[in-house]
Amino acid sequence: MGSIVVCGGGVIGLSAAIMLARDGHQVTVVEADPPGVPAAPGEAWQSWQRKGVAQFRQPHNLFPRFRQVCGEELPDMTGRLLAAGCVWWDLLASLPPTLTDRQPRPGDDALRFVTGRRPVVEYAVAVAAQEQPGLEIRRGVRVTELVAGQPAIPGVRHVAGVRTSAGEELRADLVVDAMGRRSPAAELLTAVGAREPHSEAEDSGFVYYTRYFTGPSRPVQIGPPLVPLGTISLLTLPGDNDTWSVTVFSATGDAPLKALRDTGCFTRVVKACPLQAHWLDGQPITDVLAMAGILDRYRRFVIDGRPVVTGYAAVGDAWACTNPSAGRGLSVGMVHAQLLRRVVRDHLGDPAGFVRVWDESTDQHVAPFYWNQISADRARLAEMTALREGRAWTPEDSTMSRLRAAAPYDADLFRALIETITCLALPQEVIKRPGIRAKIEASGRQAPPAPGPDRRQLLNLLAA
Repeated sequence: MGSIVVCGGGVIGLSAAIMLARDGHQVTVVEADPPGVPAAPGEAWQSWQRKGVAQFRQPHNLFPRFRQVCGEELPDMTGRLLAAGCVWWDLLASLPPTLTDRQPRPGDDALRFVTGRRPVVEYAVAVAAQEQPGLEIRRGVRVTELVAGQPAIPGVRHVAGVRTSAGEELRADLVVDAMGRRSPAAELLTAVGAREPHSEAEDSGFVYYTRYFTGPSRPVQIGPPLVPLGTISLLTLPGDNDTWSVTVFSATGDAPLKALRDTGCFTRVVKACPLQAHWLDGQPITDVLAMAGILDRYRRFVIDGRPVVTGYAAVGDAWACTNPSAGRGLSVGMVHAQLLRRVVRDHLGDPAGFVRVWDESTDQHVAPFYWNQISADRARLAEMTALREGRAWTPEDSTMSRLRAAAPYDADLFRALIETITCLALPQEVIKRPGIRAKIEASGRQAPPAPGPDRRQLLNLLAA
């Protein structure tokens, strides 16, 4: 067994730390945000300050893949989430009216999942981490430097621990970077003499306007959770403890839509959307919360077959992050944490082998989620821009676009699409299944447009 330092005490950092501690490693989590986990789920929403998580009070989703990984690696976590007030959600409970085959299928239960607001989810994970033997959590402590050790590969820096703002030096067989979107990985690595990792980054191009509500019963989902409506998209999500959220998001360059910060404008726009209007039938518990400037970023720590460093592994958003409206971040992060546990089991004592296997496994099993999301985001932004400028828009003709069009008319394709959306399977895997491609090609259908305001109507609503 070894010693491991996890930098970052969010959902993914703590989940990875629990997994590693359960394998017998001595794990220390270093978290920069102030000490103190709330005493109850309600306090987590009301008063927990997590300035290190930019989207802490923006909508999050856990998806079936999160539940699947928990079932395999952290079997007590779903029960903890439910005890904190999180709720079951079944995406098959609101089938599209175009779908005539409504018979259940074997395996439908795998599409159900438990979800809630990010502060409450993090509360449940934090309590589990506090109770885990072999795991020490130091909050209010920032990583200031990496500690260099004896090289495992000639000419490649090796990380042997961290120095903290508390003046400590924590030695470790592995340092895990789980510091999220704001990870200072490049600065820390170059400061210790390592090469800078390969990095690709750009603004995701979206701005989000979210309002939370509460009421005696959460709204019935009568349409997809995420619905594109011309130059805006609407995201409606259930939360924990009788709460839910409504998010309108648009392209960052769409100046008139900045009016959505106003609660009156926000309300008028959502009321004009028949599938989502009833989500306003509750008591608001926030104003409209705006968020922009979110980066899409991808890092790779092996360049041209040569590692930039050993003894170091970036996981979750510290490795790659995308548009948060897709709701995939925590699920993909949990897949990455599960992969880390498996690679550590086989290669912790071999830093050179570890870094290569970690890079190859991440590229094979996790990176496709990132690149698929980037592709979908760029297509949606191009569509929003064309519609805003009054230009015709023709979607790219691909197998996936035809799957999305055919899914509302075929029960098997509908389930296959849900699997790709919720990270249970990659599109590349789904379309290889027997009969799926043939059904897609035979459909020839066009998905019915979602009802809602067109561009002219949207601008009128904002100006009213």
